[in-house]
Amino acid sequence: MTTHERKIAAAIDPAKLDKLAEVAVKVGLNLQPGQDIFLTAPVAALPLVRRIAEHAYKAGAGLVTPILSDEELTLARFRFGSDASFDRAPGWLYEGVAQAFAANTARLAIVGDNPMLLSGEDSAKVARANRANSIAYKPALEKIAGFDINWNIIAYPGAAWAHQVFPHDEPDVAVAKLGDAIFAASRVDTADPIAAWTAHNAALRSRTQWLNGHRFSALHYTGPGTDLTIGLADEHEWEGGASTAKNGVTCNANIPTEEVFTTPHAHRVEGRVVSTKPLSYQGTLIDRIAVRFEAGRIVEATAAHGQDVLRKVLETDEGARRLGEVALVPHSSPISASGLLFFNTLFDENAASHIALGQCYAKCFVNGDKLTPEEVAARGGNKSLIHIDWMIGSDKIDIDGIKADGTRVPVFRKGEWA
Repeated sequence: MTTHERKIAAAIDPAKLDKLAEVAVKVGLNLQPGQDIFLTAPVAALPLVRRIAEHAYKAGAGLVTPILSDEELTLARFRFGSDASFDRAPGWLYEGVAQAFAANTARLAIVGDNPMLLSGEDSAKVARANRANSIAYKPALEKIAGFDINWNIIAYPGAAWAHQVFPHDEPDVAVAKLGDAIFAASRVDTADPIAAWTAHNAALRSRTQWLNGHRFSALHYTGPGTDLTIGLADEHEWEGGASTAKNGVTCNANIPTEEVFTTPHAHRVEGRVVSTKPLSYQGTLIDRIAVRFEAGRIVEATAAHGQDVLRKVLETDEGARRLGEVALVPHSSPISASGLLFFNTLFDENAASHIALGQCYAKCFVNGDKLTPEEVAARGGNKSLIHIDWMIGSDKIDIDGIKADGTRVPVFRKGEWA
C-alpha cells in the first residue's frame, strides 16, 4: 500500500467500519451457525472484507469465500479485449454460485466502485457485456430474486466513488465524508446499531401492515410531468425492512433501506412518469427520464442525458419494458435529507419513491415462498434479465391508493406519508 493509499484508508473511522461489518453479519445476513458466505467486493474494500470475515467466523460461519474486483482490470478488458469477448461471461463461475445458493450459502455484496468507471468506454460493448453477464448469472439471480437465501448489500467508501460525490475535496477528505454518510445511512453511527435497526424495522413493518390491510388494486401518482397508474399484482404483499427468506432466516437485504415495496402487475400500468433524480447505470448518468406506459409496457422513452443507454436497457428482453417493483420512500428520509446524490442505487433509491424495470421479487406475494415461476407470472409478476431502480418521488408528488371498488385513499401528499 502506498503512502497515498494509507492516508485515504486512515480517513475512514475504524470503529464505525467495524460496527458496519458487525451489522452486515448480524442484521444484514443474520448469519446462522455453520452457514457459508459468498462475498463479492471491490479490492479497495479489503479492510471491510477482513472485518466481516472476523465477525462472521465469531458468529459461527462455515466458510467465508470472497471474490474481489479491480477497476483497472475491468478497464483493461474494455480497452484491450477482443470484440468477441464482450458476448462472453464466466458461466462456470455463476453455475457454481447457483450451486452454493442451493446449498444455503448466504450472499453478501459490498459496493464501492467508481460509478462512472465505464463512462468513457464504448456503450455498445458495455451493453453487450452486461447482457452476457445477465444471461450467465440467471441461475444464481433466480435464487436471489426468489429470496431462497438470506442476502445483504452494504457499501464501502472507495476513493473514486468519493470523488464523484465530493469532487471539490481532497481525496482523504472526500473518503471521510462519504464514509460518514454511509455510516449515518447504515445506522452505525449510534451507540447501539443493532437496537437502532430493530426499531427501524418495526417502523417499516407498521407501514407494510397498513398497506397490506388496505389491499389496494392500484396506485395513482400525480405531479409535475407525472400522471401514472400502477396496477398492483394479484395477491401482492408489501415488504420492507427485515424479511424472512425461504430458508427461514430473517434478514435485511439492503443496508441502508428506507423503502416499503411490492410487485406491480406487469400488464396494468398506464400513463406518463418522469424521473426526479438521475440514474447512475454502468458508468452513465441517465437524467430526466420520461416514459409512457400502455398496458404495462413502455411505448415511449426519452432522457435528457444517457438516452442511448436507456434505450439499450429497454431492448434487453421483453420484460425490460415492464415493471418488476414499486417502492414508497418519504421525501424526508435521512438519505434525501442529506442532500447528496450518491451515484449508487443502493443509496439513491432510498432518497425517493421509485419503480424498477425488469425482474420482480417473488417474495412480494401472499405465500410467495410457495409459488412457482408460472404462478408468479399468472399473478402479474414480471420476468427479465434486469432489475433497475429509478426515482420518481419528490416533495411535489401525491399518491392515492385505489381499491377494487374505485375508492381512493391518500397514501402520500407532497412526498410524505398521508
